[in-house]
Amino acid sequence: MQLKIREVAKLLSVSDKTVYRWIKAGALPAYHVHDQYRVDRTELLEWVTACKMPVSEEILNESKDSEKRISFAEAIEAGGCFYRVEGTDKESVLRSVVNTMRLPEGVDTEFLYRVLLARENVCSTAIGDGVAIPHPRSPIVLHVTQPSISLCFLEQPVDFGAMDGKPVRVLFTLVTPTVHAHLQLLSRVGYALQDSEFKSVIAKPGTREAILSEARRVDLLVDARMGCTSK
Repeated sequence: MQLKIREVAKLLSVSDKTVYRWIKAGALPAYHVHDQYRVDRTELLEWVTACKMPVSEEILNESKDSEKRISFAEAIEAGGCFYRVEGTDKESVLRSVVNTMRLPEGVDTEFLYRVLLARENVCSTAIGDGVAIPHPRSPIVLHVTQPSISLCFLEQPVDFGAMDGKPVRVLFTLVTPTVHAHLQLLSRVGYALQDSEFKSVIAKPGTREAILSEARRVDLLVDARMGCTSK
C-alpha cells in the first residue's frame, strides 16, 4: 500500500515538512509517483522499527478487520527458538538460519536463502542493538499458510551492516502468507523490541519458555492498545 506524505505524517505524528526532510536526507525510503512522493507502508513500518520510533496504533490496527489477529507468541512458537546458530558472516549465518528453520513441507530452502540474501543486499535488516529481522521482500513468494518467526541466537556476533555499527547476535526471521500478516507481525516485533522486559529476556538469552512467556505478555499489551480481546 502506497501512502501519501500527509498519511505518513499522521501515522508518525509529525509535520509534512518533517517527512519531506527525512525523504530528502535519504533517511526515509520513498518513490516518485506522478511527481509526488509515495511511501510503501511495509517499508515505513520497517523504517520505524529500525529507528526505534514509537509504533503507531494505526499501524498496529492495520487490517485487523480483514484478517484475524496475528499472535507474536504463536508465531515464535511456530517458528521455534534456536541457540548457538553458527556463521562467520552474513551469508553463512543466513544459510544456517534457513537450514535450522521449521518450514512447511515443499518450501524450497535454497530459494528462501536467495530471497533473504537478496533482501539484505537491497538494505540490511539489522535494526541496531545487535538485532536483525530477515524476511522476504515480498511475503507471499513462499506460499506458506501460517505466519512464523524463527528466533535465532548466534554462536558469535556477526556484522550485518547495522547503522549503529553493532554486530548482530539475535535474528527474528519472519515468514508470512500475506502482506497484511507481515505488517501485523512486524509491528508486534517492533513493539516487543521497545519493551524493556522482552529485550532483557532475549539479551540473556532466556529459555524458550521464558521468551514465550514474555511474548504472550507483549501480545496482551498490543491487544489492549488495539482494543482486541480475542482472536
